[in-house]
Amino acid sequence: LRLQKRMKAARRTNLTVPGSLDLTAAKFPHKVAFYFEDQTWTFKQVQEYSLRVANVFRGKVKKGDAVALLMENRVEYMAIWLGLARLGAVPALLNYQLRLTSLSHCITSASCTLIICAVELQQVLHDISCDISALPIYVSGAGKGDDSKIITTTAGGSAHNLDTLLSSSPAIHVPEEQDVKFTDKLIYIYTSGTTGMPKAAVITHSRYMFACIGMLYMVGLTHRDVLYQPLPLYHTSGGNIGVGMALCDGVTIVLRKKFSVTNYFPDCQRYGCTAGQYIGEICRYLLNTPERDVDKKHKLDVLFGNGLRPQIWKQFQDRFNIPRITEFYGSTEGNANIINMDGRVGAVGFVSVLMPFVYPCTLVRVDADTGNPLRNSKGICIRCGPGEPGEFVGKIIANDPVRDFKGYADKKATNKKIIHDVWKKGDSAFRSGDLLVMDEEGYMFFKDRTGDTFRWKGENVSTGEVESHLSGLVKSTDVCVYGVEVPHTEGRAGMAAVLDPEGSLDVNEIATGVITLLPVYARPLFLRTVKHMEITGTYKLRKMDLQKEGYDIKAIKDPVYILDSKSRTYNLLKSDVYDRLMDGSLRL
Repeated sequence: LRLQKRMKAARRTNLTVPGSLDLTAAKFPHKVAFYFEDQTWTFKQVQEYSLRVANVFRGKVKKGDAVALLMENRVEYMAIWLGLARLGAVPALLNYQLRLTSLSHCITSASCTLIICAVELQQVLHDISCDISALPIYVSGAGKGDDSKIITTTAGGSAHNLDTLLSSSPAIHVPEEQDVKFTDKLIYIYTSGTTGMPKAAVITHSRYMFACIGMLYMVGLTHRDVLYQPLPLYHTSGGNIGVGMALCDGVTIVLRKKFSVTNYFPDCQRYGCTAGQYIGEICRYLLNTPERDVDKKHKLDVLFGNGLRPQIWKQFQDRFNIPRITEFYGSTEGNANIINMDGRVGAVGFVSVLMPFVYPCTLVRVDADTGNPLRNSKGICIRCGPGEPGEFVGKIIANDPVRDFKGYADKKATNKKIIHDVWKKGDSAFRSGDLLVMDEEGYMFFKDRTGDTFRWKGENVSTGEVESHLSGLVKSTDVCVYGVEVPHTEGRAGMAAVLDPEGSLDVNEIATGVITLLPVYARPLFLRTVKHMEITGTYKLRKMDLQKEGYDIKAIKDPVYILDSKSRTYNLLKSDVYDRLMDGSLRL
């Protein structure tokens, strides 16, 4: 009710995210907004930096223009996209781990008109200069007046020094802010969707505020809290939910450039953090470290995030003395988002079975092989009962800040995520692509991912994207990529099956290719060469069978290889290595 009331007030006053920062800065001008390494930024300083950014780019971008933003975690990252948002431009938050084709695709698919990048990431743009030669580039972090660190990144010549431009830019409001609306696009956050290359998910001002304010209320934080936030800012969890709590409500945020397993709890102690964010992989990494005195010397009242395995939940909570863990489930672009507020071990969220109309999300039966929804004789989706796995879907209500689905910059990709005739004829819902199970009380538990994605190292991986790269490397379309479970790890590791009837493939050449083309989390850790590929009745490769067989060298006769990134080779998976994988003594 508090959330609905606040969102209605935001709609009535046409509040935007930069406008929320202005209100917070007026209320807490000298309060610390961000701690980052040895830096301390107040809300007023963040506001002034964003205003300078707006004045630098005034006349260079207009409302609706997409701007590519390629930076690692730092305070300037948020301040830059906030400044662009004041003009109505739409920053596209790029994953800084992407390279070559994937990076070029993200920039061009969003129709970006210019690029802002960190000084240390210029080389990755230089590597795709032929694809972005028409786009002006602005470099952050080189230092005022120091152009020695700026390299020629496009055919058009050297990039511009953003620090120099900002030094003479006034920290004043721009007239364009009056034209930006509550329901306008704010940023693009890239997601794997269900197939193909990364897709630019549309995040509006209203959706951004709903996500961060909703989480703040559900977790129970206020402006007095200090939140530890080590997650990437190009993701929803870090850049929207975490940072948004500062922008909209005055929570102090502790940022890290990258997650560090050895510094998580020492940092929490150093800054007096009362709350922290996680993804499941972080919890496992922390639990695998040797016990230290600092493990419990903190003021943390709550950790919130997603992906904490039920098997280690209680152990993690007890070892690190965490009073509350709040697990949530959701997607960047979707409207089917839920939260487990009361700490039910293993549950990712809750939907009321007594009043389901309050939050219209449900589970529907799907065909195990095709993924298509199963329907009754009237063409309506069949909903699941307690204990029955089904795909989680959320009802779409147009122009509602909670229930609308804006989708992606690509309209075709948007339509693929919409299902019709769920509760009744003529309605529509967002497809999460995930299988969940609900118990009799309404608690939801994650079961598996559907479609052509899997999650590894905290990132969603599109099998279609990896297959595209592999097909180019082996000069064949008979390539199958899928996720496989590995004991004692989170998510699924990537595995590829490649047709090799003559036994002539150079697996080490493939290893070099995937290491060059793909970020660490997307590289197939296992490679299987097969004499022939089974196909379905619709002429698709029979991926389900390959996935079930996995890399079990005791059950399959085909050669299976495991990737060694250091030596850039695929080595034959032998029984001793396989056994170490099974007992957890070999870490991936």
